[in-house]
Amino acid sequence: MSGVAEARGLSDPLGPTGGGDRGPRLKHSDGPWLRAAGGAEELVTQLGPVRGELSLAHQGLMAGAGRLTALAELAAVRESWERRIQAAQGECGSLAAKLRDVARTQGATNEAVRSSFAGVRTGGGDER
Repeated sequence: MSGVAEARGLSDPLGPTGGGDRGPRLKHSDGPWLRAAGGAEELVTQLGPVRGELSLAHQGLMAGAGRLTALAELAAVRESWERRIQAAQGECGSLAAKLRDVARTQGATNEAVRSSFAGVRTGGGDER
């Protein structure tokens, strides 16, 4: 779904000559919403390997250092980062779905508004 909606000013929805192209217009499309959703999904993908890379980087560190207090703290920090990465992935995935929903809802609203004006149009106007 990709569309551009256009609305003329409310004072004269059909323009000065009953369908002309003059007058203020509001244009919007679902493109920005869908691009933002794609960006959020890219973040989910890019964060995917981070926890594994973090784990790999710490793998030999804990085994070779024994019971050093600083390493115990490092383990706690690592676990905290793993939770944050997982939360960020979940949030980005949820955001992508919500942004797509906005684009769908906006498209349905645009069509409903366009249809509601169809009955009040007079001859000579285009049916955009």
